[in-house]
Amino acid sequence: MQGIDRIDLTGKVAIVTGGTRGLGRHIAETLVRAGAAVTVCGRTEPATLPEGMTFRAADVRDPEQAQALVDAVAQEHGRLDILVNNAGGSPQAPATASPRFFDAIVRLNLHSAMYMSQYAHPHMARAGMGSIINIASVSGVRPSPMTAAYGAAKAGLLNLTQSLAQEWGPDGIRVNALVVGLVQSGAEEEPYGDSAAQVRIAKSLPLQRMGTGQDVAGAVLWLSSSLAAWVSGARINVDGGGERPYFLDLAKGS
Repeated sequence: MQGIDRIDLTGKVAIVTGGTRGLGRHIAETLVRAGAAVTVCGRTEPATLPEGMTFRAADVRDPEQAQALVDAVAQEHGRLDILVNNAGGSPQAPATASPRFFDAIVRLNLHSAMYMSQYAHPHMARAGMGSIINIASVSGVRPSPMTAAYGAAKAGLLNLTQSLAQEWGPDGIRVNALVVGLVQSGAEEEPYGDSAAQVRIAKSLPLQRMGTGQDVAGAVLWLSSSLAAWVSGARINVDGGGERPYFLDLAKGS
């Protein structure tokens, strides 16, 4: 992506949750190319990792595992500069799904980010600086039928972002969120349909295409850098201009 090579994160240490595949992998690889030492986590180690990226097994829905991950990375490198709370997602399910299902979705999409941020805080506060980037979704700012638990969790993540930015700003810690739109990250077949459906979706967006992992990774890179030194508590839309209001097409009879 144009401009990425101009940002240098040499010497910085980052954690990207859910960074072994999909959108998280794009983010992790972009931070590595900028010079950061990046740790990704998950329950299954990927077959290959680029130089500069390491894997640690962790289920960040578990606060004890989240703390062990953060502390191990900070101890290994002597610092922690960047935390990207990317772990998340949800299968489609009606709002009448079981309480157990609802709890599992909220734990993955909201609780994990809170745990990771809490345990990153002391390491960043001691250094007097740090950047926490939460990967949110348009599902958190508009109705999310068939993924109601996911939408509610992402809405909570946006509030958490602004609350932590206020509370931890005096410690030099910046906290921001990306409100991610319709992105082709390698696992888009189920939510977005087949290739023909994705073409139709792309044409409905103002920029006439769906997003890519690199579109989101570029925004993460910027927020990780000194170029965003006075940006905190922000909700940055990475959505190609947003989804067209459906009533406009209905009004035209299309």
